[in-house]
Amino acid sequence: MSNPRKFFVGGNWKMNGDKAAIDGIIEFMKKGPLNPNTEVVVGCPQCYLMYTRQNMPEEIGVAAQNCYKAAKGAFTGEISPAMIKDCGCHWVILGHSERRNVFGEPDQLISEKVGHALEAGLKVIPCIGEKLEERESNRTEEVVFAQLKALLPNISDWSRVVIAYEPVWAIGTGKTATPEQAQDVHAKLRHWLRENVNAEVADSCRIIYGGSVTPANCAELAKMGDIDGFLVGGASLKPDFVNIINARG
Repeated sequence: MSNPRKFFVGGNWKMNGDKAAIDGIIEFMKKGPLNPNTEVVVGCPQCYLMYTRQNMPEEIGVAAQNCYKAAKGAFTGEISPAMIKDCGCHWVILGHSERRNVFGEPDQLISEKVGHALEAGLKVIPCIGEKLEERESNRTEEVVFAQLKALLPNISDWSRVVIAYEPVWAIGTGKTATPEQAQDVHAKLRHWLRENVNAEVADSCRIIYGGSVTPANCAELAKMGDIDGFLVGGASLKPDFVNIINARG
């Protein structure tokens, strides 16, 4: 049976790029060709949201890499979903492992951010994933289920949620999960959704994989039944990103 969920590839530029670099990315994205059956969203630094949205082809979504849980206020250095929308963008990445592990964001805060972003009308890519010591102590399921459970009370509209599973131990480390390891966690996450939300959400919600996805391993990963796409870091800054977008023929 073919996968009914639309393939989704996100590019997370992280704290990289300037206008000249973004122009280069826009150039290779325009050149493509990109598989029209794949939904593509790029996550850019907040100071370039408007520039990227104005110059990137219309069919490619633009995401902020973070936002706060309020519409406005005395929150120096933060950005709100309303501001993201005002820049013409409709997506936000929340709870990325770097937000959790470098900046210390707890599950509850991430959940509140997801809730506010959805209420404000954004589409959200919440990220979950375990660290190396958690995987090695066989705590992967415990960790990712707890992160998912924390999100539940604040998810009002599952149709605007794309879950990114990112094993922290496989991001930028050169270690990669095998397609089978990734599929195993994705299948367990989908089963968890079936048990804790409902069958419709479990069947329709896209669960994408982000752990050192490259042009070399993307086709094998894309064949897995519960992997609905990718969240790509460094590779999204390079022309090879087009090959990853086209991983599912």
